[in-house]
Amino acid sequence: MGTLAPNRNAILASVAISIVAVVILLAMDRPPMCECGYVKLWHGDINSMGNSQHIADWYTPSHIIHGPIFYAFGWLLFHKWKIGGETAVKWGLPFAVFLEAAWEVLENTPFVIDRFRSVTANWGYSGDSVLNSFADIGWMAVGFYLAMRLPIKLTIVLAIIGEVVAGLVVRDGLTLTVIMLLFPIDAIAQWQAGG
Repeated sequence: MGTLAPNRNAILASVAISIVAVVILLAMDRPPMCECGYVKLWHGDINSMGNSQHIADWYTPSHIIHGPIFYAFGWLLFHKWKIGGETAVKWGLPFAVFLEAAWEVLENTPFVIDRFRSVTANWGYSGDSVLNSFADIGWMAVGFYLAMRLPIKLTIVLAIIGEVVAGLVVRDGLTLTVIMLLFPIDAIAQWQAGG
């Protein structure tokens, strides 16, 4: 697979997109950081007030996995299908950051927050802090970088490991969240509830 290595302007555009997302989230009255009053590098309890409020949590692997997914999508658009020509290839990172930032904004709308509460394992979800959303964009960029540097098979294996570990530890992950958000399955909901 060809590379979507960003140039300096693409990196600056990615930072600008992230800042715009932060401004939008603040305008949506999202809390800047955990209302507990402190910042943790890791918060491991998905059913507590601190979930999705700190720098990393059990949903961080999902955001890292977004990176290779968006990398592959960008590769298809810019390299394989040659949309925008060869110069567009370098814009894969800003494209990925835009997609992740758009998800972070959408994820923090009342509709999506209510949907998470009603059908996913994260019943107490109240949305992300701005810090957490910003970190999630960064975690996606880490996944994008890994996809850019690692062999495809290794990237896939790491994504599967992330999903399996999160599934075993907290009974959730990217695949389960997508399934439950789009097509809730009672058996999965019962298993996630510990039944």
